[in-house]
Amino acid sequence: MRHWFCTAAAIALALALPTAAAEPGAAYDVVIRGGTIYDGSGGPPYPADLAVSGDRIAAIAPHIPGRGRTEIDAHGKAVSPGFINMLAHPEESLMVDGRALSDLAQGVTLEVIGEDSMGPLTPAMKAAMVRRQGDIHYAVDWTTLGQYLDGLQRRGISPNVAAFVGEGTVRTNLLGEDDVQPTPQQLLAMRVLVRQAMEEGALGVTTALQYAPNSFARTPELIDMAKVSAACGGMYIAHIRNEGDHLIEAIDETIAIAKASGAPAEIYHFKQGGRDNWPKLDAAIARIEAARAAGARITADMYTYTASATGLDAAMPLWVQDGGLEKWIERLKDPAVRAKVAAEMRNPHPVGWDSAYGAAGPDGVLLLAFKNPKLKPLTGMTLSQVAKMRGETPEDTAIDLVIEDGTRVGVAYFSMSEDNVRREVALPWMSFDSDEEGAAPEGVFLLSNPHPRAYGSFVRVLGKYARDEHVLSLAEAVRKLSGFPAETLSLKDRGLLKVGDYADVVVFDPATVADKATFAKPHQLAVGVQDVLVNGGLAFHDGVATRAPTGRFVHGRAWTGAPGGGCRASAADWSYAK
Repeated sequence: MRHWFCTAAAIALALALPTAAAEPGAAYDVVIRGGTIYDGSGGPPYPADLAVSGDRIAAIAPHIPGRGRTEIDAHGKAVSPGFINMLAHPEESLMVDGRALSDLAQGVTLEVIGEDSMGPLTPAMKAAMVRRQGDIHYAVDWTTLGQYLDGLQRRGISPNVAAFVGEGTVRTNLLGEDDVQPTPQQLLAMRVLVRQAMEEGALGVTTALQYAPNSFARTPELIDMAKVSAACGGMYIAHIRNEGDHLIEAIDETIAIAKASGAPAEIYHFKQGGRDNWPKLDAAIARIEAARAAGARITADMYTYTASATGLDAAMPLWVQDGGLEKWIERLKDPAVRAKVAAEMRNPHPVGWDSAYGAAGPDGVLLLAFKNPKLKPLTGMTLSQVAKMRGETPEDTAIDLVIEDGTRVGVAYFSMSEDNVRREVALPWMSFDSDEEGAAPEGVFLLSNPHPRAYGSFVRVLGKYARDEHVLSLAEAVRKLSGFPAETLSLKDRGLLKVGDYADVVVFDPATVADKATFAKPHQLAVGVQDVLVNGGLAFHDGVATRAPTGRFVHGRAWTGAPGGGCRASAADWSYAK
């Protein structure tokens, strides 16, 4: 077991730290005593107490006099900033369970929603959202992204939530789900919607270019939307167009969008899908580091596993999905279309789309989630196992499952290299995500299997990669989970343990923190996290969620309710990038 020692220099640094004035006997809301401070900067840890008043850190000192209304014993524990999930998908789960327990038990205090967004919506989009709901059911009682996020805060949530506006959502709002290109007038209307979302508090614009209809957007359109984000103080963040055969070209597109728009850019869930593409890691790193050296703000995030999780839409060509889910399923019922789709699926290196199925193969596709109760017994089986059971080819089985379930069907694709994951964890410009909902080992969540990253992606950084495999130091791991993503997102007063900052704080045991979830048994909470404060309130105490509504909607820089908010120019001022 590796132990984390404080150096004499670190102790001296702690003794010299400035603290908030505190008279003997002064009361704080919370005092965390005797822990080792990892402040999120990546600097050396040091022993200190930490006091909270209201929603802010009031003092950090070797010994804080007076008592807190709540006293937390952190002897032998690490005290760090709350962790930031750079790509979270609790959009639906928070509607029925505000705890986001799978993340909260790992120390996550900020969920950043991305890829697509929960607004702006049209009446047709609202109807489709209700029609396509799976196990989780909720009323769609909002229209804009800001209204959705305000509604979450009113309902009561434990973690903070921030959001990007989806370029694909804006595109669908104006163009539907068809493979069409916007007119200049439609593009102007799309800019207005992005600006509105930014002024409601979005952090930037995002897209998921592997999937229809997002994939139908061409580079100039993406540059235009990223320009709006940049003018509003936001960034561009993307599930890039290809994570396999054309990985380098997709990275180049992202860099080009950043340079042309002036927006900082981030690559979601950085990976190299398919054994043939594993050697591309060096070239991918070189492309990003060259762009960074040239002055572009390019960063990435990742989950700490060798399997992705998405749907069977990532196994089929984009042309068959033109027009949305219902049209996709209807086309698959045509024997001629079905035969053509199956033939393209069998090609491990298709032209014009990124095949997660080709990267993983039928033995590497694990079935995770169905809507149809008759199909739920197949959960946990591989596609090839079900195909053999049905006496069909894996391709025909995949097509049938989509038709029978009426959904994209939730699956995992085993296609990445552990050696590459280990290298990526240590990259200085890498932060972390779960790309999953905020699940719980109870209730409606037990009706399907999430990827175990829902319950373990963040503590694996602390336990498996920092403590056990020494891929990075614990101080650096904490930085990449807190201070660095806060800086990437341009968040003020979050991500560090600093007097005056928001009190998003985690107390965890470096010796025992670990993930327990597996693909066979995914609904298992992480261990080793003792306490989690969100905005100064105890959301998780002595290893148990308190259900306190401590979370808030964390607004981006353009939020018009903030001093100096708003965007630099009107939407009409951004020229169409031809």
